[in-house]
Amino acid sequence: MTFNITVEPSARTFTTDSGEAILAGAIRQGVSMPYGCKDGACGSCKCKKLSGSVMHGDHQSKALSAQEEADGFILTCCAVAQSDVVLESKQVTAADALPIKRMPVRVTSLTKVNDDVALLRLQLPANDTFKYHAGQYIEFLLREGDRRSYSMANAPHTQTDSPGLDLHIRHMPGGKFTDHVFGVMKDKDILRVEGPFGSFYLREDSDKPMVFVASGTGFAPIKALLEDMAYKGITRPTTVYWGGRQPSDLYLHDWMQAQADASSHITYVPVVSNATPTDHWTGRTGFVHQAVLDDFADLSLHHIYACGAPVVVESAQRDFVQLRGLPSDAFFADSFTSEADKARSPL
Repeated sequence: MTFNITVEPSARTFTTDSGEAILAGAIRQGVSMPYGCKDGACGSCKCKKLSGSVMHGDHQSKALSAQEEADGFILTCCAVAQSDVVLESKQVTAADALPIKRMPVRVTSLTKVNDDVALLRLQLPANDTFKYHAGQYIEFLLREGDRRSYSMANAPHTQTDSPGLDLHIRHMPGGKFTDHVFGVMKDKDILRVEGPFGSFYLREDSDKPMVFVASGTGFAPIKALLEDMAYKGITRPTTVYWGGRQPSDLYLHDWMQAQADASSHITYVPVVSNATPTDHWTGRTGFVHQAVLDDFADLSLHHIYACGAPVVVESAQRDFVQLRGLPSDAFFADSFTSEADKARSPL
């Protein structure tokens, strides 16, 4: 049995098979819907159900509360249609999605830039192409069906002269994948990946000024967006806030400062929350999303792109909308929800 899914106002349509989540059906048929973790943890795929019936699988209450569900909102990543369904999602456009590919990749370099962050370079198969939007991510296919997601840190156009993917990996002690990366991974190792995934990419049909908010390795997709903007000649006013606990967490600080120095439309605001006297930090301190609140009395005419730890993304979305007038559909995010985050959060 199949059901018809319609997304308004774009009028995009697709079908889902019996037992198939709505998001999975959309991805399978090339309809680009917003999503992040695909696991009921982040809430990025939340949208309004205008008609029809769905049954939700397991999900976290912070992603979809009981009240939101009662008000007609669903998580497409774990909602299974029980009838034809009509949804509302202004982020869905008529643009065709890029093909999702599964392929082997080879490790060509692994550079540790501080105690818990490594820059990983992956070589793609010879004579193959991999298309993605700046800001999207790939998933590593691990044993026993596990997956781990990481955003590309280089813009798509870099594939022309130097085919390969740059990733920023933060070590999560005890993590199945990151313990391997920081412990035994070496050059020429072969891994398997699938992608591209995610709806965190630049909305180029707007000329609104933008605020980019990154925490830790959430800077990876922000870097790709900035490279992509420079390549395409996009000069919308852009303020980049990058937060970390210590100055060393801003592991590409000099690169980011150079982009701001070379571009009149880019402003860079580094923020450190736990600087010590020995750090000799003279920049902004505190939480990164609070720095945005301190600098902007009104965000009603802006687009926000936020990426990093779930607490940062959630706090930014809540406070920017409630306290600074940001329209809810002007907030685009990629929440880096780790397996540890999922284990700590109740369903």
